[in-house]
Amino acid sequence: MQPAEIPIRQATPEDIAGISIVRASVRENLQTPEQLMAIGITPASVAASLTAECRGWVAEHSGRIVAFSIADGEASSIFALFVLPEYEGRGLGGQLLAAAVRWLWDQHTDLIWLTTGPGTRAARFYERAGWRHTATDAKGELCFELRRTVP
Repeated sequence: MQPAEIPIRQATPEDIAGISIVRASVRENLQTPEQLMAIGITPASVAASLTAECRGWVAEHSGRIVAFSIADGEASSIFALFVLPEYEGRGLGGQLLAAAVRWLWDQHTDLIWLTTGPGTRAARFYERAGWRHTATDAKGELCFELRRTVP
């Protein structure tokens, strides 16, 4: 199946159940609902953020959310990008990242950042996409930045 066959659309609060399933099904950076709740990430907080400072996008196949991204406009960051394991390698992550980056550029930022675990497929994905590793935070997460290029 080609990525074009799996549409990408803007996420709504009604998508939170599907987003939560994807988030709990990943191979890397897996966190339980309890672990996420301990750091303030709940279905209600994510739903509220989608109508405030954040925007999200979902890839939906046969009525099922199979991947998602969320960008934080206030922080100029990529908050989340996850793909169900059985949908990896189809270009969905790249499409979802591109949607989030476009939206953040539209928010008039010239620098976007994110963090991810060291030695992960995610870290390699961001490097291939042109993100630059700039630091390691206190938790050991790699900090990446993407600067807007001026034509």
